Amino acid sequence: MYPDFAEKPRNVQLGLCTDDFAPHGQYDRTYSCWSVIITPYNLSPGMCMSSEYIFMTMVILDPSNAKHLINVYLEPLIKELLQLWHVGVRTYDHAMDKAFMMRAALMWVVNDLPAYGMTSGWSTARVMGCPVCMDDTRAFHLQHGRNVCYFDCHRQFLPEHHSN
Repeated sequence: MYPDFAEKPRNVQLGLCTDDFAPHGQYDRTYSCWSVIITPYNLSPGMCMSSEYIFMTMVILDPSNAKHLINVYLEPLIKELLQLWHVGVRTYDHAMDKAFMMRAALMWVVNDLPAYGMTSGWSTARVMGCPVCMDDTRAFHLQHGRNVCYFDCHRQFLPEHHSN
């Protein structure tokens, strides 16, 4: 799609990971924290997941546990990523003894389903709870309650006469 980006080995391919945790124990949901981690993926496999190349970009402290506002906290990071993609950043290469314009692309966002819903804006609850199925989700509200049931949805991606 963008062959000029991939041809230049100095361009960086990034992955972003978000997850929330309760700093005061599992049952205290009045306060949450979010870790936002960025990892460069165009390194050798041995270097890619080593701790010196995993960057804690930000920790979001959220005393009100307003998870729906995570996009507000991520906005400065997104602006910087857009600048890295469109314009680039002047960077010095010590080995070549010259400066160059480094560009970066966010290739993947890795998170669990609740964090996916908060970062993407897609609902991961209720009737439209599956981001893969979207409008084709086979779910319904139970008659005597407000719960959603995903009855008999576990085999929907298998062939019709698939054996156990």
